[in-house]
Amino acid sequence: MSGRMFTRSLCQLQKLCTSSGVKRGVVGALRPGFHDRCYASIPQPAAASVSSLNQAELAKFAAIADSWWDAEGPFKPLHVMNPTRLAFIRSTLCRHFGKDPFSVRPFEGLKFVDVGCGGGILSEPLARMGASVTGVDAVDKNIKIARLHADLDPVTSSIEYRCTTAENLVEEQKKFDAVLALEVIEHVADPAEFCKSLSALTVSNGATVISTINRSMRAYATAIIAAEYILHWLPKGTHQWSSFLTPEELVLTLQRASISVEEMAGFAYNPMTGQWSLTDDIGVNFIAFGIKNSE
Repeated sequence: MSGRMFTRSLCQLQKLCTSSGVKRGVVGALRPGFHDRCYASIPQPAAASVSSLNQAELAKFAAIADSWWDAEGPFKPLHVMNPTRLAFIRSTLCRHFGKDPFSVRPFEGLKFVDVGCGGGILSEPLARMGASVTGVDAVDKNIKIARLHADLDPVTSSIEYRCTTAENLVEEQKKFDAVLALEVIEHVADPAEFCKSLSALTVSNGATVISTINRSMRAYATAIIAAEYILHWLPKGTHQWSSFLTPEELVLTLQRASISVEEMAGFAYNPMTGQWSLTDDIGVNFIAFGIKNSE
């Protein structure tokens, strides 16, 4: 991704911060030049920390869990978007960790956790790129399906799938080089607590990658009205517009959790080709890469 793309995204973000009353200092940590799925909850033990989990979302996604690996099913949009998400991840993480982006297994020696992993459609390609991957999801059915599919390939069979939550991993004092939560934060009950958990799981100077949907009118028109009610790409009720975060809200929430956002990009869909690409337009779908502040 070009520096120009990120600079333009940063300018958009600054304008959004200004128009919404958020201080411009919120994006001060962004330095130009640096280059799925439900996270609902299972009941927590009494001693567990504050939970960000959402039982209604858990039930919603559990109902369609059998379809995770059906490329034409309810999760088709994630399957189609996955190569573009992975391109951003490969680019930013290889740069951050000093890895060769052209290597077949650039993430060799790194520990990743895929929070809200669903059926494993992100965990598997990360494992194929050499990462030691832990996939966690609060839906037991998702984890069973992910394990079954991963076992079909000796490379992906090394993935550690667990039916648990980020909060529980924090209590276990787990740490990872990179923490990823894609298309998850819009489904949690408490985004701030969720981001604190992601931060706690990230080693000092480690990476955090989050993708979500902007709370914009354009996102309401495309991601909900069009995708759910007109094109039927997603089951009706998959998303709640009020649960979306704007880019400046995500930056501020992560900053408060000791994560400095370094890069952000948007996703653009081409109806002619049926493919997604990275763009500087963060008005609908967007992805952010951040670094855990040194402790």
